Amino acid sequence: MKDGQTIGQWLNWDFEVNGSLVIKDRSDKHIYYEHSFGDWVKREYDSQGNRIYYEDSDGVIIDNRIPEVIEHNGRKYKLML
Repeated sequence: MKDGQTIGQWLNWDFEVNGSLVIKDRSDKHIYYEHSFGDWVKREYDSQGNRIYYEDSDGVIIDNRIPEVIEHNGRKYKLML
């Protein structure tokens, strides 16, 4: 995928034939949605189904994911789950 390219553009998705592009996770939640005019939305969910990340083509980002690296008292620690 090239920089600045949407998933629909990368797939050569035919919006007139197929309609909007929807990608769902195993829980049937929309994790990517793209309209024919290029607007898109990406989402991530945690294991309980709560939305933890949101990003759209207008530049809105809401990120509630747990960081992989945290800093405490000047030292960095990698989170191990």
